[in-house]
Amino acid sequence: MLAVAVLAAGKGTRMKSDLPKVLQPLAGATLVERVLGSCRALDPQRQILIVGHQAERVEQSLSQHGGLEFVLQQPQNGTGHAVQQLLAPLADFEGELLVLNGDVPLLREETITALLERHRTSQAAVTLLTARLDDPTGYGRVFADASGHVSAIVEHRDCSEEQRANNLTNAGIYCFNWSKLAAVLPQLSTDNDQGELYLTDTVAMLSPAMHVEVADADEINGINDRYQLAQCEAVIQQRLRRHWMAEGVTFVDPESCTLSDGTRFGRDVVVEPQCHFRGETSVGSGCRIGPGSFLENASVGEEVEVLYSVVRDAVVADGCTIGPYAQLRPGTELARDCRIGNFVEIKKSQIAAGSKVNHLSYIGDAQLGENVNVGAGTITANYDGVNKHQTVIGAGSKTGANSVLVAPITLGANVTVGAGSTLTKDVPAGALALGRAKQLIKENWS
Repeated sequence: MLAVAVLAAGKGTRMKSDLPKVLQPLAGATLVERVLGSCRALDPQRQILIVGHQAERVEQSLSQHGGLEFVLQQPQNGTGHAVQQLLAPLADFEGELLVLNGDVPLLREETITALLERHRTSQAAVTLLTARLDDPTGYGRVFADASGHVSAIVEHRDCSEEQRANNLTNAGIYCFNWSKLAAVLPQLSTDNDQGELYLTDTVAMLSPAMHVEVADADEINGINDRYQLAQCEAVIQQRLRRHWMAEGVTFVDPESCTLSDGTRFGRDVVVEPQCHFRGETSVGSGCRIGPGSFLENASVGEEVEVLYSVVRDAVVADGCTIGPYAQLRPGTELARDCRIGNFVEIKKSQIAAGSKVNHLSYIGDAQLGENVNVGAGTITANYDGVNKHQTVIGAGSKTGANSVLVAPITLGANVTVGAGSTLTKDVPAGALALGRAKQLIKENWS
């Protein structure tokens, strides 16, 4: 059996944030969500979060993750003290305990799987993850022989100058035989520079102790401040872009674009510079996105072009063209071959196939039929100061430039609205609607 414990109790003082460190966002997910995701494939029987600072907030943020158990560490007195809190909840547990850190979010599933397999095949009491760093400052040093047997771990601040020359470092990721660990946890001492209970001290108490050296040292990057958060973001973004380029996506300037884990692309998509994808966004094959576009929780069909535009919580069908400088707000649904042009804003509206809103318009709370042509500067006045109302425009209708449709209002099919009109009443199919003030000319006015 396997239990996973994630250490998530720390304050994260150096983040200088009101948000707990483990809830800091990284490429669209919190640090602790990424840590939990890295061990999902192991299918553990128990998943425990050791919480402390703003414990209720951390628990609430993970309310959608089923099967999590929460254990309170109060006060926070080191990693050993944190794991001591598991003695009661795991009193009857027999199996392995995998200990992860809530602020080490770059671990790959295959790395954790390799750690667990090495632990089981070697029948070790403890197996830890290690990495060789060019600059190991701040990391505990691991002392091991050529066969991988670990003799000791010494924290950086407790190392002698000779010990600090060793660049094999402790990643803070462990797999324990739980029964053996539980027997030695009460023996931990605070006799060290920080006066805390170190989980690392258990390694010297357990035999055999083994280590697995990770090939990519970036995987063990921990986060203590905003700079390290930015470094980890860069690593994740590079991974995501490399993955999608291997799947047939072209990034013209990869470093200028950012993705979320939930971003999905079809083949032969071209992503121009300065494009950003957030949330659960999907982009179909043959699309061209950008430059300068932002998509969040967007569903984009095939052969769509988006130029210098924002698409959020919207659905765009095949063959549409958007922009430049358009905004599709939540609730927007475009059918095939629609054209949304420059400086157009669409909100909570359904626009049928072949319709065009080409210039300088606001379409809100509206339903447009097929092949509607919305003239430049057309506004659906959907808000009366208290409530929002709907505008319906029938198939084949046309609005002239600078038209205002005061909702609630319905225009039938094949209606023509004269330029400059303000309409407040329904218009039957096939009609011409005008709502202009009479033009006056006063000669010799100057």
